[in-house]
Amino acid sequence: MKEKFDFYSPTNLKSYNLNESMRYQLGILSTLDVFTRAHSENVAHLTTKLCERLHLSKQFIIYCTMCAYLHDIGKTFIPPSILQKNGKLTDEEYEIMKTHTTIGYKMCMQDKKLIPYAAGPLYHHEGLDGSGYPNGLTKKDIPLEGKIIRVADEYDAITSKRQYKTHIDISDTLQILANKTHPDDDPKAKIHTCGKMEPSIVKALFKVVLEDIEYEITCIDEYIDYLKSHIKRLNNIEKIVKEMYELEDERDKQEYLKSINEMFEQGETLENYINVREEYEKAFVVRKEKIDKLYTEIEKIKKIKI
Repeated sequence: MKEKFDFYSPTNLKSYNLNESMRYQLGILSTLDVFTRAHSENVAHLTTKLCERLHLSKQFIIYCTMCAYLHDIGKTFIPPSILQKNGKLTDEEYEIMKTHTTIGYKMCMQDKKLIPYAAGPLYHHEGLDGSGYPNGLTKKDIPLEGKIIRVADEYDAITSKRQYKTHIDISDTLQILANKTHPDDDPKAKIHTCGKMEPSIVKALFKVVLEDIEYEITCIDEYIDYLKSHIKRLNNIEKIVKEMYELEDERDKQEYLKSINEMFEQGETLENYINVREEYEKAFVVRKEKIDKLYTEIEKIKKIKI
């Protein structure tokens, strides 16, 4: 048994019985580089979960998820030197990067099968306070799908950059997003009575992340039970080994040895089982510490104000 944890624990879109047309729309992602494609898939998975948490209709969830899959399709035409640059973009490079929104919109509008989802590329970088792009729209002019995808997009961008393998310290990322629900002094903002992100959607994200942390804890708990069972088994073996060495009759020893060998798992021997047990015990301590940190993380998240 291996400890398993899926960071996003995504809702499988097959549950929506995607038809041939929708599969075509997903197929267009093959034109993206591997990193942008993975990001698009993550954003779509998270968008699905946000929509469900917001209790939106099944039809809208499918629509919004498709918009999310296609939100970065315009990056196909962004030069790799800019798209894959490690350092900060220059002002000129940033202006070029921003065009992926309008490029993606045009790509969708030129394909009859993609026209319904053009809102994904066009609106996912707009901010409620008017500081976003490409059109600097404000809250009343940004469609719901754009607001949802923006939250999912920024969350995945930060978590991917920080290479999270667990939700430990994820509260730092959520704090960044929570701050974006508050008004700030951004000179690009047209209105200063709201932030860049919709508070209700960020709250939904918090609930999704908390659910995922609880799921991660459950996964670790199951693995701890697995470790405990093997530690117990190896402890029992150690008792039997000690009894065996106290025996004087060689035939009795052989019977004990036969029983011991039947209790060993693959790769375990009389010579290494103590070391194997020590490895299980070390893994047990590490997982217990991780669970404690995850519970601490839950408390931190609950204190963040949106």
